[in-house]
Parts: sequence; C-alpha cells; structure tokens
Amino acid sequence: MSKPSVKPAGADAMATAVELRVLVGKLRRRLREQINLGGLPWSQVSVIGHLERDGPATVTALAHAEGMRPQSMGANVAALLEAGLLRGTPDPDDGRRTLLSLTPACRKLVKASRAAREDWLFQAIQTRLAPKEQAQLARAVDLLKRLVES
Repeated sequence: MSKPSVKPAGADAMATAVELRVLVGKLRRRLREQINLGGLPWSQVSVIGHLERDGPATVTALAHAEGMRPQSMGANVAALLEAGLLRGTPDPDDGRRTLLSLTPACRKLVKASRAAREDWLFQAIQTRLAPKEQAQLARAVDLLKRLVES
C-alpha cells in the first residue's frame, strides 16, 4: 500500500497565492469592462481615477504618478478639460502652477460608473452563486481584508 501524496503547507500556500493573483487580475479586467466614462481612453480614465482618489494635482504630479512624460499627460489633460471633466485653478502656493480637479459633471459620471460596476458584481454574485456560496464568499472577503491590512 502506498502512502497518499501530501504537499507541504508552503506549496499549498504558494499555489493559492498564484491562483488568487490570477483571479484578482481577471476580476479587475471584468470590472474595467464595466467602466462607462463616455468611451474615454484608459489613459484618461486613469487620470480621473487618480484625481478622484488623491485630490487636485498638477500636470507634472499626474505625469509622475502615471509614469509618463508631462507632455503626454498634457495631451490627456487638455482632452479632459475640453470635455468639461476637469477644471484648472491657480495653485494657492504658486500661482504659476495650475491645480487640476474633477468637475461636478465628472464626479457624477464617476459615481454612475462605480454604481454600474457594483451592480454588475452584485448581479454576478446573485445569479452565479448559491446562498451558501455567497456566505462563503463573504467569509473569504474578510480573509482578503486581513491580507491587505497586514
């Protein structure tokens, strides 16, 4: 009689880590597909996301945060300004610089887009998972919170 093959705990944890990373990536892509910001290119959506998360910033700061040249960021910002999604105001610390922020119309669009993504996820959970699986998922979310908060 042969012994059953037993994986070391570290190998199980590594396999789980790899699978989790892949699944989180797929979930992010699916949620990105649900973003509806008027057909804006991803580079402009990213700028809006940065300003929404971190507040007003200069073109240079945005370029640095996004890992691009200020000239390239300037083109993205110009398109967003023209679309009425951003506004520029003089920096109170240095009037030569312009601080960019989201307009109320842009905030409304972001809120609607976020609601659409949350609705998509809610519908997916409701239609694809049985009640017991939904409870398991809720417990898994608590575990994931512990991973990212440590």
